[in-house]
Amino acid sequence: MSTNPQPLKPGEKILFTVAGVFVVFAIIAFIIMQFFIATSDKPIFEQKTHANLSAEGQKGSEYFRVEGCTTCHRALRNGTNMGRTADLDGIGSRRSMEWMYAFLTDPVTNYGSETMDHRPGQRSAAYVAKLPKEKLHAIAVFLSELKSDQGSSSAAVPPKGDSPFIDSMVKTWAPKEWKEKYPDIRDKQQPGSSATAGESK
Repeated sequence: MSTNPQPLKPGEKILFTVAGVFVVFAIIAFIIMQFFIATSDKPIFEQKTHANLSAEGQKGSEYFRVEGCTTCHRALRNGTNMGRTADLDGIGSRRSMEWMYAFLTDPVTNYGSETMDHRPGQRSAAYVAKLPKEKLHAIAVFLSELKSDQGSSSAAVPPKGDSPFIDSMVKTWAPKEWKEKYPDIRDKQQPGSSATAGESK
């Protein structure tokens, strides 16, 4: 015995219509985005890190890949994001070559805490210390040459000029003593300026 399908209720019709419109718009947006990506010479996101590799840095880059560092880390926008300090692009602006070499030769002592396995059966980051010293030195040189541009998330110095976001956060959250004690490091980029953090207009 067959039953006739019940007609859609008005609310169901509206729901399916709205869902269909969203699907159509999503498909159109995806096609347009793919077209612009394929025809544009400009990168989608502005790169704020760079590397001018020396001869030893080039060797270090090769060792970094061959020895499996990209299993847990990214450098030169290659690799994965599984490590504690996953993205290493720009690290040369935060750490010296000497610090990185010391870390690579004895990670636990120089990092100040135990390195760990990410999953059962996987070797820990401490295996790196067992690599030949010349490889570790080359990797440290490579990492030290991965620099941040001013204003990148990995840079020690914020973007030049005023930042409404930074200014509003400082004004809202920084204690008054901080504003008097700590100068705004952005002022070093502006000769003659004497404003302190939180006092920008």
